Amino acid sequence: MTIGICGAGTMGRGIAIAALQAGHSVILFDVVEPACAAAVGFVKAQLGKAVERHKMTQADADAAAERVSASTDLATLAPCHLVIEAVAERLEIKHDLFTRLEQIVSPAAILATNTSSISIAALASPLQDPSRFAGLHFFNPAHIMKLVEVIRGPRTSDATVQFCVDLAKGLGKTPAVAKDVPGFIVNRVARNYYNEAQRIVMEGAAQIPQVDALMKGLGFKMGPFELMDLIGVDTNLDVTKSQWQQFFYEPRFTPSLLQQQMVDAGNHGQKSGRGFYDHSGNE
Repeated sequence: MTIGICGAGTMGRGIAIAALQAGHSVILFDVVEPACAAAVGFVKAQLGKAVERHKMTQADADAAAERVSASTDLATLAPCHLVIEAVAERLEIKHDLFTRLEQIVSPAAILATNTSSISIAALASPLQDPSRFAGLHFFNPAHIMKLVEVIRGPRTSDATVQFCVDLAKGLGKTPAVAKDVPGFIVNRVARNYYNEAQRIVMEGAAQIPQVDALMKGLGFKMGPFELMDLIGVDTNLDVTKSQWQQFFYEPRFTPSLLQQQMVDAGNHGQKSGRGFYDHSGNE
């Protein structure tokens, strides 16, 4: 099928790679022209690396590279059977995007959001047909991580949920159908992983490298600060704020001043060259 992806950032690129490797065609949309060009270049480079690692044949990688394109014109998504949104974690931005998409794509097309925390019911509220809308939440890096949360909104149809489950399986993922609660499954649990770690540091009980080392010693692949740098400190903070607000400001979900200061300073993690750690030497 042809899959549209709105947002040519980290998540959009990863989802595109997963879709291409499964044989689908992909149209990336972003409002910034350089982001479109960079995304296509990144996707093709990752396909090349997949060949080097013997995950794809050269012929399959070449064919996949021919099936990806990018545009700043939302109308190019008209032929898509599915459109996945992976833009900023802001309700008003997503509302505007989905109301426009609903007028462009076929009435039979599925609309999905990669939101980490925003209510599916809230996101679907302006749509004329919310039955074809669902959450399809991938995890970073999306072309590698196996778990995909399929979130059913109160008006999402059974057929839409099944479509998303089947799609995820077809991408080689493990779908988990989740209820429409703030943070769904993973991010509701993960807030404590991030927030408690930052409280420990803010209280002076341990330093950032110590916390990460201790958590990895317990079996976690990455410490909380390393993971925030990978995800994006700003993106992670947006999710924390969203979940905190949706839980009516439950104290245990309160965002950390430490993280806010990092974002205010422009230290957004690996993508900016500096976060809780220095990534300036990374390619």
